[in-house]
Amino acid sequence: MSGLGMFPSNVFRAYDIRGVYGRDLTDELAKAIALSYASMLDNSGDVLLGRDVRLSGEKLMKSVSEGLREGGCNVLNVGIVPTPVSYFGVVWWKLHGGIQITASHNPPEWNGMKLITAEGDTISEGAGMEELRKIVLEGRWKISDRPGVETCRELVHDYVEFLLSKVKIEKKMRIAVDYSNGATTMVFPKIAELLGIEVIGLNDEPNGLFPGHLPEPTEETLRELQELVKENNVEFGVGFDGDGDRAVFIDDKGRILPGDIVLGVYVKHLEKKGKVIYDLNCSSALRQVILENGCEPIESRVGRAYMLKEVRRLGAVIGGEKSNHLYFSEVWGFDDAIYAVLKMVEILSKTGKKLSEIVDTIPVYPSTPIMVFDCPDEIKGKVVEKIAEKLSNEGLEISRLDGVKAYFEDGWILIRPSNTMPQIKMSVEAVTEERLREIVEYGKKLIVDTIKSIQ
Repeated sequence: MSGLGMFPSNVFRAYDIRGVYGRDLTDELAKAIALSYASMLDNSGDVLLGRDVRLSGEKLMKSVSEGLREGGCNVLNVGIVPTPVSYFGVVWWKLHGGIQITASHNPPEWNGMKLITAEGDTISEGAGMEELRKIVLEGRWKISDRPGVETCRELVHDYVEFLLSKVKIEKKMRIAVDYSNGATTMVFPKIAELLGIEVIGLNDEPNGLFPGHLPEPTEETLRELQELVKENNVEFGVGFDGDGDRAVFIDDKGRILPGDIVLGVYVKHLEKKGKVIYDLNCSSALRQVILENGCEPIESRVGRAYMLKEVRRLGAVIGGEKSNHLYFSEVWGFDDAIYAVLKMVEILSKTGKKLSEIVDTIPVYPSTPIMVFDCPDEIKGKVVEKIAEKLSNEGLEISRLDGVKAYFEDGWILIRPSNTMPQIKMSVEAVTEERLREIVEYGKKLIVDTIKSIQ
């Protein structure tokens, strides 16, 4: 098997491998990636292998296991688990690395791979992805003369026991959960039962076709859960994404909470003060909350690879993104949606407050959810560069930490290329609803016109 001219390069994204199964990501490519990863591990060591519920996952798992073993690595197959459980397993069992087969929140025809380092980080842009891509595309992997072996191993029990040691629920609580037919169905019901949390569940059977809705918690997919929350007098609702690294909360009034507001709730109840990392999409109000609660606010690029690195490098107590990835220092900085839910239950059980009461103490500035514009992968970087040049030429203060963020006297706009999809993403915040609409229309026109001019 040779990589030269055989494999597409577009599956190598900013912090994972992702593509449509059978078109972009084939079994042969998956095996080549596993062989290349084994080569990066010096063709030895124990590697965890897990997957989400996607139908193509079983075949990909066989190909990946074959590649790892031919590359000299022993494979510890943990079956279907949420992605954060695989992160946990690599660190807890002190393994050399891991591979989680998942396409997270993408549609069912997609699949992918997260390549996990011994520290529970992932191979990403600037941290091994370029090397991996080069080995795969040039066919430079090594086949070991001492192939590894595969064993099946139970991981969920260790994970559950670990999380139970980290939370203390002080009274019976009742919540509503939309599992999106994803991997959290394999774990969360068990933990909830052990902690005495009553769960009203939606889409609670694992199904790689995601029959309930796409495995991404959005305003559209969460409507049924919102109604469930309002009708059943629960503490809150939560929607998991397909692989369990993201939780979107709905308060007891039925309001969908953006990740920066949720992070604000955690910050208000931190037992230890310190640095709080948040991404460029987050509201200016979050910075205010962080300062008021005796912590230090630090802005970061969007995306797990950057957030996790900053949380660890700076020894932050917590981190979060507006997209609802939440990073907890007490679980090695991982973005673990199940742990996020348990900590929210803990906060409400200890304070006796409703989630809506806490949320209403956090200032709210008019803002948009993250808006998405289709844009081919090969030009999205050029589009953002051209937009940055135009905004700068208009005399606006800009930040190039991630894409381009431009500051007006009465608001800001962030435009950046998606790290995982052929898309441009835009977020806007302003001091009034009217000004928000103006900046949004300005941004939409700017993006659409720039894409057209480059195409």
